Amino acid sequence: MAKVVQYLGTGRRKSSVARVILTSGSGKFVINGREFEEYIPSAATRLDVLQPLALTENEGRFDVSVNVYGGGITGQAGAIRHGITRALLEVNQELRLTLKPAGLVTRDPRAKERKKYGLKKARRASQFSKR
Repeated sequence: MAKVVQYLGTGRRKSSVARVILTSGSGKFVINGREFEEYIPSAATRLDVLQPLALTENEGRFDVSVNVYGGGITGQAGAIRHGITRALLEVNQELRLTLKPAGLVTRDPRAKERKKYGLKKARRASQFSKR
């Protein structure tokens, strides 16, 4: 029996973590046991997630299975995109030449700033009254 080759990639964005498994197949996309279109309803966000596969012309060549947790839909979508990118780099290291200029290899470091004491939010102070 032939061994199924799996390529793993872990993607992170804000407080979301996505574990992505690429296996050779017909392009089936499953996130947390649900269909891709069902899990991510926004068409723009779906395009964002599929960007690494589209750039490397690998749409329909891999089955994508994702386990993602933490954060909201957009943060999870960013984490899935990062995970797919990392898994594709495991498939073929030369794809880095395509993915790096598009800014997909680097983890997006932006995250919510912590709230400081004496302030209402991270930077929002109470209203100043001169008199």
